[in-house]
Amino acid sequence: MKQYLRLLQYIKPYRWRIVQAIICMIVAAAANLYMPWIIKDMIDKVLAEKDMETLNMICIGVIVIFFVRGFFYFGQSYLISHVGQRVVLDIRNALFAKFQRLPVAYFDRHQTGEIMSYIANDVATVQNAMVEKLIDIVTEGAVFIGSLVMMFMLDWQLSLLTLITVPLVGVSMRVFGRMIKNSGAAIQSRLSEFTALMQESLSAERVVKAFGREKFEIERYCKQNEKNFAASMKNVRLTSMLTPTIEFIAAAAATALIWFGGKEVVDGRITAGTLVAFLTYAVNMSNPLKRLSRAYAGIQQALAGAERVFGVLDLDEPITDRPGALTLPPASGRVRVEDVSFAYNEGVPALSHVSLAAEPGQMIAFVGPSGAGKSTIANLIPRFYDVDSGSILIDGHDIRDVTIDSLRAQIGIVPQETMLFSASVRENIRYGRLDATDEEIEAAARDANAHDFIMALPEGYDTRIGERGLMLSGGQRQRLAIARAILKDPQILILDEATSALDTESEKIVQAALDRLMVGRTSFVVAHRLSTIFGADQIYVIDHGEIREHGTHEELLAAKGLYAELYALQFKK
Repeated sequence: MKQYLRLLQYIKPYRWRIVQAIICMIVAAAANLYMPWIIKDMIDKVLAEKDMETLNMICIGVIVIFFVRGFFYFGQSYLISHVGQRVVLDIRNALFAKFQRLPVAYFDRHQTGEIMSYIANDVATVQNAMVEKLIDIVTEGAVFIGSLVMMFMLDWQLSLLTLITVPLVGVSMRVFGRMIKNSGAAIQSRLSEFTALMQESLSAERVVKAFGREKFEIERYCKQNEKNFAASMKNVRLTSMLTPTIEFIAAAAATALIWFGGKEVVDGRITAGTLVAFLTYAVNMSNPLKRLSRAYAGIQQALAGAERVFGVLDLDEPITDRPGALTLPPASGRVRVEDVSFAYNEGVPALSHVSLAAEPGQMIAFVGPSGAGKSTIANLIPRFYDVDSGSILIDGHDIRDVTIDSLRAQIGIVPQETMLFSASVRENIRYGRLDATDEEIEAAARDANAHDFIMALPEGYDTRIGERGLMLSGGQRQRLAIARAILKDPQILILDEATSALDTESEKIVQAALDRLMVGRTSFVVAHRLSTIFGADQIYVIDHGEIREHGTHEELLAAKGLYAELYALQFKK
């Protein structure tokens, strides 16, 4: 109930539409309640007393009732569906916004398919609870209450007998509801795993084909699908058992009503028409009970999805602006890393007491063995992660004391794996600065040595480059990433092994663009190929999360330390 009430909070902005919908539901339900009374009059007046005037009124009444019922039924369906769709839209927006605010560490631990499942599958179950099931609950609830009132008007003693079944129905729904909710949680979990597997397999299609693992992937997919099927069938068994249980209780009550009601007709206490009308209302009351049980089961399953959604919405956001955070003024590019320690996982340090300094316009390079902590420093400067101890300062401002937007607005990043969008070349470059003109985009492309190959594309700057830019070569994608960074015009630049995945020819073209980009900017270069950082103002050699040595290229070679060993390995020929 707590989760459902929280869901209903999303309805508050649309409460007047809900009020209108409920009025429509009540009127439509009231129209249904008139029919048993018509049956009573047909038996007691028309058939027993041959009353033609009553017959005429009944026929006119039936036409009017069904017209009114149809009109208000349309109103309830349209209004509730509108509210339900708006609520689902709001929840999806809130969930997507939450994912945008979560730190990089969250995405390190969760697969893309799993994250997509929250927005697509879990919210879809919430939609079911907010639209179809809500209509059922209000409509059938109105019919149930209305039928009960009419039954008391006809015969209060038989009505009290009917009420004995209500606690039994309530207990059954509570017991089954708990099991159905647990089963629904299992379904959502399996569906999340299934979506993650599908996304992972399809996005790695080239690797699958390269190793001839199509059959393996099909078997893996089918096994996961079988788990989904098993979880779904468990839920089906429970929901299928709930309805017959409710029906059996209702049948037992109906049997008792028929016996006691028939005895009262025989004794002359009530008329046959009254009994038939009473039994019709009893059926009207039992049908809502069955439909309410199904709606209740559906809501229990939906709440399992809602719990997962709220679980994400309630996650802490550790990388946020501190209270009173300042806007970072236009930076000169002076950066200090002071006694910084950091660990991705507790007890496994990635950096230990690292200190370094960069003056405006300097090129600072990080080299060292794989996994030494080079990229970790690059990730801490834009505050993708927060340091465990120590501090990072830009122009004397601790980066935790300034707003994230103002910090990252002055930092440009060119990563090793370029992420491009399935959009046009122009749109991908403009991502660096959304208000850039076409002339500025073209100028940035020229500076990145990208203009010529762009103009050779079928539609030039308007050519769509496919998912992740797969229509382009690695060097072309990297030059678009550089053009994007040039357009942003940051004062601090981070190059994370930006040329390590390129062939020699592409590397020369990209390196020339990078050299042009770094002019006048403070640059941090994570390097695998030492030839790209010979001219660095300072080279920091990182090993096991610690700085082993630093200096210029010539100074480090003369020191004959770890840098000299790395140099000898790469250039021993």
